[in-house]
Amino acid sequence: MNAVQEFRELSRLRILQLLTLVALLAGVGWRSLLLKFCVLDPDIWWHLKVGDWIIQNHAVPHTGILSRIASNLPWVAYSWGYEVLLSQAYSLFGLLGVGIFGVLLTLAVAYTMLWMLLRLSGNFWLACVLGAVTYYPFLFTMMPRPVFFSMVLFMVTITLIFAAQRKARVETLYWLPLLFLLWANLHIQFIYGLFLLGLFVAVNVAQRLLQRMGIASDVLLSSPTLPLDRLLVILTACAVATCIGPNSYHLYQVVFEYSKAKFTYSNIVELEPLSFLYSEHYVQLLLTASAFFAVGWQKRLDPFKLALLTFASLVAYRTMRDSWFICIPAAACIADAFATNSERDRTETLGENAALASVLAVLMFLIAGNTDFSRRGLDRAVSGMFPVNAVNFLRQASVPGPLYNSFDWGGFLIWYMPDYPVAIDGRNDLYGDEMDERFISTQNGASSYTSDSFLNESGVILLQKSTPLAQVLSIDGRFRMIYQDALSVVFVRE
Repeated sequence: MNAVQEFRELSRLRILQLLTLVALLAGVGWRSLLLKFCVLDPDIWWHLKVGDWIIQNHAVPHTGILSRIASNLPWVAYSWGYEVLLSQAYSLFGLLGVGIFGVLLTLAVAYTMLWMLLRLSGNFWLACVLGAVTYYPFLFTMMPRPVFFSMVLFMVTITLIFAAQRKARVETLYWLPLLFLLWANLHIQFIYGLFLLGLFVAVNVAQRLLQRMGIASDVLLSSPTLPLDRLLVILTACAVATCIGPNSYHLYQVVFEYSKAKFTYSNIVELEPLSFLYSEHYVQLLLTASAFFAVGWQKRLDPFKLALLTFASLVAYRTMRDSWFICIPAAACIADAFATNSERDRTETLGENAALASVLAVLMFLIAGNTDFSRRGLDRAVSGMFPVNAVNFLRQASVPGPLYNSFDWGGFLIWYMPDYPVAIDGRNDLYGDEMDERFISTQNGASSYTSDSFLNESGVILLQKSTPLAQVLSIDGRFRMIYQDALSVVFVRE
């Protein structure tokens, strides 16, 4: 084969790879457009309203704004950067902007996954197949929230650490403090990335201690490749960077409070352990087992990867929402096991990425029309999920408050009915276990509802029609029903 023929073959292969990449990302985008998760998430609305508040006040709140019963309690807006971006998306394009923002976040996770796997394995086709499998357990079981930024930045972090370890180039990690500065102002789970880096440093320390003690192993890698002093400086710089922002060190207080929570982890479905009632859970288990096998299959075990998979499993199998925390490291370990020093498939150039983005944008526009992803379609989706008609009724009726509301609707009411500060919403870190437990017990129709001060002091009660409390209040002489539809019911105090 002469040089011209070889060039043509390489060109055809590259075009095929780019088309495959477009098709895979278009599939992810189609699924995201179809599910409309971006506007059906009960929590997206309070995030949007907090973003509006930050822009209007040119400050980040430190108390429970927008809440009736917790307005004076301390609260940290730990995803304020995400909320500002969401608010800007809405101000530019309305509800469609919220939808587009969610789709772009989903595509960012999907593309970064492929980028990570290609960088680690050097094999384009392996990256595509492994990426498609890895998406399945978590990408479409979660709604586009600030955690999607954590997923993206976690993948960048793990790619840099694996690459630095393989190439013995600590300079690769010099970007991490800047990355953590950004991460800490987008989402609280920067702590997972800091744990990842801290574990890497800790394993390096342990390896050096074993060397000094003259303990060697034919099974484990025993020779650290990066200078410990610079690793410690990088870790320290990353920790300091997370404190640069309007929330400073208070982010760590939020992490500590979340670690003590109990009630929310047993009553919110996405915070419960895997039930293995869904196929996604078995794919996650398969990925985990494959990753342990890939690490163990090497001539010498990498103690860092083994420790990472072990700790990530302990965290991720505790709550369904953290499934990504094992799926991403598992995929990275599998990809890295196939890495070679021979010829590697290259990543996309800037021009290729621009072309990919343009083609993908056109495809998303065409697909959106077939998935009812439009202003009207999103309006219908929101109206079918949240009490739009009931709120419109209350606006006209001018019923005096204060408001008592269903737990799942608090976030939406914060945004759509701001004249009535909510009694409860999805900010579990604001209300705490005791308050959440009281609201859920009352809404479940427990006999103690008669002594619930939050309910008894309310002038208007807006509930999901299916809640037991709605049935109980319909026969309680202290309350009178003034509105109901297929979704909601409104009571006022007699």
